[in-house]
Amino acid sequence: MPTPNDTPFPSNAFRRQDETPDADFYHFPRFVTHIDEGAIAAVTQLYREYLPANGAVLDLMSSWISHLPEEVAYQRVVGLGMNEQELRANLRLSSYVVQDLNQTPTLPFADNEFDGAGICVSIDYLTQPVEVLRELARVLRTEAPLVITFSNRCFPSKAIAAWHALDDRGHLALVQRYLETAGGWHHIELLDRSPNGYQSDPLFAVVGRVV
Repeated sequence: MPTPNDTPFPSNAFRRQDETPDADFYHFPRFVTHIDEGAIAAVTQLYREYLPANGAVLDLMSSWISHLPEEVAYQRVVGLGMNEQELRANLRLSSYVVQDLNQTPTLPFADNEFDGAGICVSIDYLTQPVEVLRELARVLRTEAPLVITFSNRCFPSKAIAAWHALDDRGHLALVQRYLETAGGWHHIELLDRSPNGYQSDPLFAVVGRVV
């Protein structure tokens, strides 16, 4: 995908090893977790801290599990992902949308519709991240949080070139740059929430709030 002219990223930053349609790659459901239990618990704790109870939450790039805290009730949780079987199996979702954000980065939601959003271990697959984050700033309410989490795991063939070129700290800086370039975000936090111990996957987060 070409990079928009108004972004500072080189045109090859968003190339992938596998440029075949993402719909083909995600055609079959994967009922597995992509990070281990310690890292999942870290994601859940972040959601507990940042996503407002009784609010409307958007789980972007969702799958069969959202990692939301079981004890917290939300007004509604909307999932947007690539595989309908996975989304249908996600018991936390009130509704879902099947959409390829790399083909259509525009979100099918109204302005100021959600009180918070999460992108879990998926930001590295976006070929138009600035456009998606710009859209998120539109559909979230003022001061609503966006929690972007990632680890050191990925589907290598579908992760963008820039992700492969950077280490963990570089990934934090890259996602921060996405938000700054998209505009509409402030109070951006870069967090290392990796569980203690050497046996767990690391877990990093970038949290921003809508201006």
